[in-house]
Amino acid sequence: MPLWQELPLLLVIALCLAVLVRTFLLQAFYIPSGSMEETLVAGDRVLVNKVVYHFREPARGEVVVFQGTDAWEPIGGQDDDIGLFARGSRAIGDLVGVTRPGASDYIKRVIGLPGDTVSCCDVDGRVFVNGQPLNEEYVIRDSPLDDVPLGDCRGRRFDEVVVQPGHMFVMGDHRQVSQDSRCQGQIPLDNVIGRAFIIVWPSDRWTGLSQPDTFGAAPAALGTTTEPSPAAADAGAGAQPAAQALGVAGLLGASMPVFRRSFRGDSPSLRRRVRPIRRRLAA
Repeated sequence: MPLWQELPLLLVIALCLAVLVRTFLLQAFYIPSGSMEETLVAGDRVLVNKVVYHFREPARGEVVVFQGTDAWEPIGGQDDDIGLFARGSRAIGDLVGVTRPGASDYIKRVIGLPGDTVSCCDVDGRVFVNGQPLNEEYVIRDSPLDDVPLGDCRGRRFDEVVVQPGHMFVMGDHRQVSQDSRCQGQIPLDNVIGRAFIIVWPSDRWTGLSQPDTFGAAPAALGTTTEPSPAAADAGAGAQPAAQALGVAGLLGASMPVFRRSFRGDSPSLRRRVRPIRRRLAA
């Protein structure tokens, strides 16, 4: 094809592929505020896995992007008084996931899951999950313990909360400025867009967003069982076929002496059939 025909076609194909990837697999999100500092700072761009939670629920400690409920205050910074060209650029950016998030999109860390009991604080100011204190090394700027009204997101203390079925309790890492479940309520699991798993921009902040070890010590909620981590689930999935293969190998191994005896003529039934043939040959 001539270049003037081929180039627009390639652009259309690239745009369609970007839209498909953004819709079903991965999406880049821009961090507009400091509510997750120092884990994420304003201006960071993170990649969000939109597939993983189709196969499992979020885990405690993971950083997730979700849509807030009506009780959550919308994020500011969206300027609607813009020209036609800017609106078109924003629409294309939304399709490929390179613009600012919507006013109802948030990014926080999962603290509690359905049935969990979450509270704060002990004498050291730590958050409790099912009676287990969390050593949150990722929290650099925590809220003050006193002189803040109970239930205010600016304060560290909050009443004990039992996470409702089908919901999660989330908090930002920068507790002094984060508006989260302490004051705005729990989030339905159906509102989760995906898991933020890596910072992709700026290049000097390229790093993964892993699940902190402190959440592994928190016990499961009453009436539930502890879900295996993704790595453990993968290991278990791999161990089951391996165990089946070992079982088949053992069965075959146990059967081989019988096959060898039959082949050598050691089987009693085979000897009874072979003796008359030997006698006729001898005669």
